[in-house]
Amino acid sequence: MTDEWLSLSDAAEVLGVHPSTVRLWSDKGVLPVHKTQGGHRRYKRSEISLWAQTNSKSRLEALQPENMMQEIIRNVRVQISEGSLEAESWYQKLDDDARNQYRMGARSLFHGLMNFISANDVDAASEAYAIGYEYASRARRYSLSYVDAAKAFLFFRNSLIESVVKVCGEANLPASQAARMYSQMHTFTDAILISLLQTYESLEHANR
Repeated sequence: MTDEWLSLSDAAEVLGVHPSTVRLWSDKGVLPVHKTQGGHRRYKRSEISLWAQTNSKSRLEALQPENMMQEIIRNVRVQISEGSLEAESWYQKLDDDARNQYRMGARSLFHGLMNFISANDVDAASEAYAIGYEYASRARRYSLSYVDAAKAFLFFRNSLIESVVKVCGEANLPASQAARMYSQMHTFTDAILISLLQTYESLEHANR
């Protein structure tokens, strides 16, 4: 029967993706899903089949979290390696070791943001504070002003957000899902910037 009910794992088998991908699509509003009174996800075979027909295989693959993450990482690396860093005034003040530390710091920003988007819990929020502390202490260590510290963070934040927007646009994510993700990105990175400025100020006072 075309209208038979499918479990999450059955829907994943029909679509040819991992069950965790179906769970994510369902929670983000990408895939039509129904909830039982007990809170279990159920899918109509007819709806799943129609959805699959109207979405190309390339789009399905692009929507898989692991593929999106890999593409975002590639985009960030391209942006950073295109020489845009060398044009930054704060970057020009750093030696080779300091420059490498900042490039490596971009990874913790990326992974922290992705964890926040997927979990959005207290642990992920506390990671924002830790990343802000890291940026502030690194700036102090390399004698950058708080303005330069903020500029450094904003450079990597903007590169990351631009990559996420580009990849989401190419994957044709539903507007509601994209809007939710953009809101989460700004919430997380705003918390990092506040932590950075507060930490820098605290370190300044402690060394007076």
